[in-house]
Amino acid sequence: VTPLEMNNQTDVTEFIFLGFSNHPNLQGLFFLIFLVIYLTTLLGNTLIITSTRISSALHTPMYYFLSNLSFLDICYTSTTIPVMLMNFFQEKKTISYDSCLSQIFFLVTCAGAECVLLAAMAYDRYVAICHPLQYPVLMSVKVCVFLVTGSWLCGLVNSVTHTVLATTLTLCGPNQISHFLCDIPFLLKLSCSDTSLNEFVLHVASATIGLSPCLFTAVSYILIISAILRIPSAQGRSKAFSTCASHLTVVVVFYGTANFNYDRPREGYSLDIDILVSVLFCVMTPMLNPIIYSLRNKEVKCALRKLSVVPCPVLTVAS
Repeated sequence: VTPLEMNNQTDVTEFIFLGFSNHPNLQGLFFLIFLVIYLTTLLGNTLIITSTRISSALHTPMYYFLSNLSFLDICYTSTTIPVMLMNFFQEKKTISYDSCLSQIFFLVTCAGAECVLLAAMAYDRYVAICHPLQYPVLMSVKVCVFLVTGSWLCGLVNSVTHTVLATTLTLCGPNQISHFLCDIPFLLKLSCSDTSLNEFVLHVASATIGLSPCLFTAVSYILIISAILRIPSAQGRSKAFSTCASHLTVVVVFYGTANFNYDRPREGYSLDIDILVSVLFCVMTPMLNPIIYSLRNKEVKCALRKLSVVPCPVLTVAS
């Protein structure tokens, strides 16, 4: 940017979202679809939290982590979808500068915390299957609280760092974001100042908060599967695998959509494809998590039946 351009720049006070702008006649339909998704996400995750609190059979580390995951998903979707729903009825889909930074703060906090929390849940399953006799000690209440608190702190520190650095960017315009939400990469594209520090911190955060938990989870499941395959009976292998099948499914969905959303080349994709990929990661994943756990987990299904006063058979809960 030349000195003349810097002198002529005006402060950006709001941003215009271009997401879904290619289909002006479908705004009402989009509103109904995302409203149903949002309400389903709220209902499903609230039921998971309630069932883990009410049912004494679910007072175990695995379900303590699950209830925190559900709370994270509620916060995650509530950061983006309500703004999106309101904008469907606006001809000019805008968000103020301060609201954009707030959205980035909560979005990055929840995404970072969920990455670390899923790794903590993988560690819980590793200890339960590979070291069952030491499980009560290795996964005590203090350890569980420490892991959950650590997950939130990692997400919070990461988010504060990115948000503070975002406030140092000089935005010269245009103020158009080719998406339906605010995120760090979009602001970097709009900046006319040096973004090398922001990009460096973004790469470091991707490695520490994104890649490291993903690799830790992958190694944990390699050890888990190896231990399961050494179980002599088919029934024993099936029972052991059933205790981690739901979490493994959630991990594959979350990291799969996250990697495709952030690590794929940005060039060569239309706006519709970009929006679809982000919807899968930001909107669909939080809705699918409670569905996956309720469909594949007998203990959760039993607890949900109790909430609706429907009797269920007596089950033995795995560690």
